[in-house]
Amino acid sequence: MERTSGTPHVLTNPMPEDADSWAWLARLRHPQGRKGEILAEILTDFPEKFAERRQLWLVAPNSPANHPPEARPVELMHHWLHKGGVVLHFAGVDSISAAELLCGLMVAIPQTERVQLGEDEAYIGDLIGCQLIDLAGPEPVCLGPIEEVDRTAGPVALLVVRGKQGELLVPFAKSYLRKIDLANKRLEMVLPEGLAELNG
Repeated sequence: MERTSGTPHVLTNPMPEDADSWAWLARLRHPQGRKGEILAEILTDFPEKFAERRQLWLVAPNSPANHPPEARPVELMHHWLHKGGVVLHFAGVDSISAAELLCGLMVAIPQTERVQLGEDEAYIGDLIGCQLIDLAGPEPVCLGPIEEVDRTAGPVALLVVRGKQGELLVPFAKSYLRKIDLANKRLEMVLPEGLAELNG
């Protein structure tokens, strides 16, 4: 796919002081070229917005509790969509070895800079860390925390849940969804009978 350059955009807000102030756009996976390009997993519902941004932040995803996450500003030079992900090329990252040092980091912007959604909507990336609650039985059952959201498996994103039996893959289908409570990090769904056993 043809490479595109982002429209100049300068961050005027200071760096957020805690992880809750960040909006995740992508997770850097591995080098995708010889000149420092990196393939990233898309975490934003608006990947086309990469074309409007030049300054982004790279944030370590697992910072210690009560400690501000390490972050560094980066300038996005080019980007293009590739096999369900996005290839990003940052200024100053011009080799495979330089790109490898960034793998595993999150690409982020301050929460105040992201697209505003309606009251009944949520960003898929915000679901990471929420407890998945199954309401299908007589009593609610907590299946575990959502660790990742796989958007590459098909038309419906898959929630990757770390349950007692191991990894559980749950389609994020509107027909299953009952409530998104981001304030309490809780996602309520009514799942088909046997789904948890099928994954186990």
